Amino acid sequence: MTDEILKTTPLNAAHRALGARMVGFGGYDMPVQYEGVLAEHRWTREHAGLFDVSHMGQCKITGADAISQFERFVPGDYQILKSGKQKYSLLLNPEGGIIDDLMAGKPDHDGLFVVVNAGNKDEDFAFWAANLEGDARLTVLDDRALIAIQGPEAADVMLKYEPVLAEFGFMDCARLMLFGVDCYVSRSGYTGEDGYEISVPAADAERVWNAILEDARVKPIGLGARDSLRLEAGLPLHGHDIDPTTSPVEGALTFALSKSRKEAANFNGADRILKELAEGPSRVRVGLSVKEGAPAREGAEIADLDGSIIGKVTSGGPSPTLGRNIAMGYVPPAFAELGTDLKVLVRGKPAAAEVVAMPFVASRYYRKPKA
Repeated sequence: MTDEILKTTPLNAAHRALGARMVGFGGYDMPVQYEGVLAEHRWTREHAGLFDVSHMGQCKITGADAISQFERFVPGDYQILKSGKQKYSLLLNPEGGIIDDLMAGKPDHDGLFVVVNAGNKDEDFAFWAANLEGDARLTVLDDRALIAIQGPEAADVMLKYEPVLAEFGFMDCARLMLFGVDCYVSRSGYTGEDGYEISVPAADAERVWNAILEDARVKPIGLGARDSLRLEAGLPLHGHDIDPTTSPVEGALTFALSKSRKEAANFNGADRILKELAEGPSRVRVGLSVKEGAPAREGAEIADLDGSIIGKVTSGGPSPTLGRNIAMGYVPPAFAELGTDLKVLVRGKPAAAEVVAMPFVASRYYRKPKA
């Protein structure tokens, strides 16, 4: 039992009307499943799944110094990011640890639109409010909901409502009128599938949600399948696979380190991060194929073939797509090479595992053909 009073998203009544099983997540009352995690996972991989991600934090950082101030705390180059584009980045503490991972883009000509994780949003917003200097202003968009549609049929579904969405490629974003209201839309998501994330005014969220669900290709999907989908996609979950002690190098997120920013070394934690790039980190996130036994869940120990404990699993479970158990965890670099045989200890019993490439299931983001 808990005395925690859960917050609700603007779609809470809609979830309950659909018979969702609700759980507490990130301080919110959220749907974990509707008809079952396995069915919802497969539907998203084959058709189009609709996700309520309104518990995430949405904000804008504006002003003449918005981007230069934002870049003090992230290792991505946003000065050169074109209008209509977004990119993944990492909010870093002075020690180079990951306070949060985030999406930030330029959907209009008014600074940056940023989406952060639900469990960290209050801390993130407080961090920026305390640390942004000069002409840089934080505006928390707590009057908006966020809906994601993901899957191979997602684009065709959305083209009915706005043909211009067909012109989007992966990580394109825009501010446009959709369903008759002011929306921020990006072609991105957290499942490894093609799709869109749509920020809508909270007052219109239920109407938009229900309108999209009228298409027979779309079903509502809960947090259970969202988690198994992102695991197959090899995507980290903050607070589990990465946290404020983890560097981008340890977390296998070096793609988020822009070349120009590494050269300038003018972001939080640059000394540690550049040293790890040059000399190697003490641990690194890897993908594991668990070849026998029960799933290796978060907290399971990882051992070498001699039985010495060398690391821990941070996320794990069955892969509905692959039909076997998979996991992510941290091991010393000497054990991180693809094909390395290891063991995971599940309920005290060692099970064979192998280091494999991530994503476990190939991503299907839509990238526009180069001109």
